[in-house]
Amino acid sequence: MSIAAKLREYRTFATRALREPATFGAVLPTSRYVAEAVAEVVPSTGTPTVLELGPGTGPLSDALRARIPDGSRHLAVEIDRGMVDYLRRAKPWLEVVEGDAAHLRTLLDEAGVRSVDAVISSLPWTLLPPGEQRALLDEIARVLDPNGVFTTVTYLTTLWRVRTREFVGALDEVFDEVLPRSAVWRNVPPARVYACRRPLTPAR
Repeated sequence: MSIAAKLREYRTFATRALREPATFGAVLPTSRYVAEAVAEVVPSTGTPTVLELGPGTGPLSDALRARIPDGSRHLAVEIDRGMVDYLRRAKPWLEVVEGDAAHLRTLLDEAGVRSVDAVISSLPWTLLPPGEQRALLDEIARVLDPNGVFTTVTYLTTLWRVRTREFVGALDEVFDEVLPRSAVWRNVPPARVYACRRPLTPAR
């Protein structure tokens, strides 16, 4: 990505984050270091269907695109209209779905997708009450292939917060395997990536 494009990305993210602080969990886009750590767990063979939740300006999208094979399907669910418009202009190769991830099954049905092989989330989990956290995780588990992987990011600076602890506890209730990967210290703020497999919620 060129310097000019990167500046546009940062400017777009900061503008939307200031206008809609209740829907953003950070003031800067996810760094390439987190993006690379997340992309490592996404399938690199076959033709997987990959789903992003809350892509923002798409820093993870670029890393995922470099990882997944040709012929794969790459979707992104984004609730913020400004971000949707930006993504459709800046990343025409990304299949952007405008909507609330709380209605994930409906959104994917409309997109003609029954299940996905990988779900990657940049959603601000600490801004969600426990009930909404769990409801959204259940939605993710229902659309994820039994052999798929759910990957999400939390910030080390929020580990002391009650909602962060509740979220990590909810991961253990929804998935059979929850693996916290190494901390990404070069992100601002430092981040931790979780890879979760074998959803316990029955598919529907």
